[in-house]
Amino acid sequence: MGMTEGTYDFGRIERKWQAYWEEHKCFRATDCDVSKPKYYVLDMFPYPSGQGLHVGHPEGYTATDIVARYKRMKGFNVLHPFGWDAFGLPAEQHAIATGTHPEETTNKNIANMKRQTKALGFSYDWDREVATTDPEYYQWTQWIVLKLFNSYFDEELQKARPIEELPVPDGLSDQDRRRYIDDRRLAYQSSVPVNWCPALGTVLANEEVVGGVSERGGHPVIRKPMRQWMLRITKYAERLLDDLKEVDWSESIKKLQVDWIGRSVGAEVCFRIDGYEDNIWVFTTRPDTLFGATYMVMAPEHPLVGTIVTEAQKQAVEAYCEAAARKSDLDRTDLAKDKTGVFTGAHAINPVNNERIPIWISDYVLISYGTGAIMAVPAHDDRDFEFATKFELPIVQVVQPPSTEDAERVARGELCFTGDGTAIHSGPFDGLATPEFKEAITAWLAERGLGKKAINYKLRDWLFSRQRYWGEPFPIVHLADGTVTGISESELPLRLPDLDDYKPLGTAEPPLAKATDWVNVTLPDGSTARRETNTMPQWAGSCWYYLRYLDPRNSERGWDPEKEKYWMPVDLYVGGAEHAVLHLLYSRFWHKFLYDLGYVSTKEPFKKLVNQGMILGEDGQKMSKSRGNVVNPDQVVTDYGADSMRLYEMFMGPLEAMKPWSMNGVQGVHRFLQKTWRLIVDEETGRLSSCIQDAPADEETLRLLHQTIKKVGDDVESFGFNTAISAMMILVNHLGRLQVRPKSVLESLVLVLAPFAPHVAEELWQRLGHANSLAHEPWPSYDTGLIQEKQIELAVQVNGKIKDRIVVAAEADEDAIKAEALRCDKVVEALAGKTPRKVIVIKSRLVNVVV
Repeated sequence: MGMTEGTYDFGRIERKWQAYWEEHKCFRATDCDVSKPKYYVLDMFPYPSGQGLHVGHPEGYTATDIVARYKRMKGFNVLHPFGWDAFGLPAEQHAIATGTHPEETTNKNIANMKRQTKALGFSYDWDREVATTDPEYYQWTQWIVLKLFNSYFDEELQKARPIEELPVPDGLSDQDRRRYIDDRRLAYQSSVPVNWCPALGTVLANEEVVGGVSERGGHPVIRKPMRQWMLRITKYAERLLDDLKEVDWSESIKKLQVDWIGRSVGAEVCFRIDGYEDNIWVFTTRPDTLFGATYMVMAPEHPLVGTIVTEAQKQAVEAYCEAAARKSDLDRTDLAKDKTGVFTGAHAINPVNNERIPIWISDYVLISYGTGAIMAVPAHDDRDFEFATKFELPIVQVVQPPSTEDAERVARGELCFTGDGTAIHSGPFDGLATPEFKEAITAWLAERGLGKKAINYKLRDWLFSRQRYWGEPFPIVHLADGTVTGISESELPLRLPDLDDYKPLGTAEPPLAKATDWVNVTLPDGSTARRETNTMPQWAGSCWYYLRYLDPRNSERGWDPEKEKYWMPVDLYVGGAEHAVLHLLYSRFWHKFLYDLGYVSTKEPFKKLVNQGMILGEDGQKMSKSRGNVVNPDQVVTDYGADSMRLYEMFMGPLEAMKPWSMNGVQGVHRFLQKTWRLIVDEETGRLSSCIQDAPADEETLRLLHQTIKKVGDDVESFGFNTAISAMMILVNHLGRLQVRPKSVLESLVLVLAPFAPHVAEELWQRLGHANSLAHEPWPSYDTGLIQEKQIELAVQVNGKIKDRIVVAAEADEDAIKAEALRCDKVVEALAGKTPRKVIVIKSRLVNVVV
């Protein structure tokens, strides 16, 4: 049997309104419209994968879309754009395997995901769509990198400045002058130990290495020094910390940023190497424990290892260093792993007591943190204690714990005490409390030239190059004399050359080195140079995309300053918690750099940030193809419609919670939409239901309507979408019981439903007699006086057991409520003549009579 005009035919309705919105450009944002307040709501844009959207993507997109639609109805000029983070390794791997150009794969994936996204009816301004792989886009990524290359960080002003303003000492040769300038650029080259994956032919970030193999493909990864491009994000560490107070983010996300930056205050201390001219500098947050330093540990990559190792220990040290090169930093610093190490044969001199202490090598010390060497105080550091116990090294207690029990356990060698206490076995400093001792020993070291106060960060400069084809080319050329220079801005975009073969060369040379005609260039002065053959990491294009949305078709500049001043900062940014550290940190760094040079007007890019929770499979496990529990949104839309999909994803539970998928839940919200449809449309005739009249609403209906309008609006503002939907369900159930349904009440219901289920709302709005889309209809107002209940019902308990219920005036005071409760027959019976000890009134809920 075919569908009648009155059936809720979601497929037809959704196609109709999606076509209408597109044709009429209903969601186009108007730049610089000062007649309205602005609201910039942004999704973390997706990577266009071959798998397409999964049901986790639309969760965040639906939340932002509800907010965007609601804000339009509240009179805001809303910017709600979308795009694609399209460079990256998967398309390149596919190219290597199949010979298909990565651009072809990427465009095909974008087309599929765009189809899926449009099918869900999100109110994006598609005229602003961007893809990081478009030369018109990455021209400006290259422009920002050129600016970084041509800038330095002024320590005094704590901001970036153009490199031509850098004060250079007089009397330097041309070569030394160039080296002095190059050493201070915000984008610079350095030889650094990296995670090199020979099979993938590229450097991997620490996060991309798991258990010594690549996360993608499971290939072996080794550590080796390579020439890489770096960005001086460390110069912005203090500002990245300080400015977190400017943003409305959850404390947990802020803490992730703080921990990643890892600011610690302490001292740098100099240890002389016995028998050598060289010294080892260490950074420690506990200079007060120096008298307890019984050995030293260096990272296997420390440059002095080869110098100080004795002949007897050379073979063991080399074998150990080779094994350490195959581990990632994350593996090496795993607290649970068994400590390993090897003695170098050399000794250092402890500067506070001149004792000779052995120098060991262990992979739990990283060359990238501090100075790449530590003083080991096994009585007061867990890792040192574990190491010293294993290798039977001396343990000397120098901090007395406040607790007598702890003090006895430390003395017996049963406990490593890492807290504050009182100095012991520390010469003239005995008796000092830890904070005072830290100050005193740091000053003592500084007076003798043996140390100084220092601030250290876990944050390292950003390793910014990849040995891949499918990424943004660097706008840099290497000159014959070994120096580098940026190309002219007029030459941007520097496009990727076409390659037939994307396979890695198996050496440090990236695939771009094969494009010899592209690599070798003749400069305006006739000299020859070679282009940089590394490409930028995928992070590059996603660092600043929120700015390109402001002015995506501008060929003269990345964005117009007036548009930037109008739209920025982003008012709401929603995305997965997996980007809570690096993407946000990198974006904030670039934004602060652009702020320093006057290209943006705000210190921070993202005002409010919300992370949606993960959607699990119906089995409660993370969705994955191998488990067979992945839910395809296309199928859900086909079977139940986009509005049901949207509504269910919001109804599952709090936005930020992790929750399992349930097809029964989808069916439940689908029934709610059918019920809403039947309130207004007669299924037999397809006309308006005969119950609808231009009649005034009764008091109960009016109160419930106004309560719903307030509740849904408040919940959208606070991202409580699941409780907003519950409130609408209560109203729909109530209206379904009425013989006469006031048209004005139904119109308000449809408007309140519209941000959540926009297709069915548009159709019902039209059927209620409105010619235009409801996209910009005002949000219904509510009457505060009407929201208050005239009477409320309270449970009455005696000693915690419910005996009766009473109905009192909503404004009744406690004495009146108590008196009414004690008059109840069942309460009088339960009291059996006894006088209550107390009567407790819990407002709007219950009365408890305690005997």
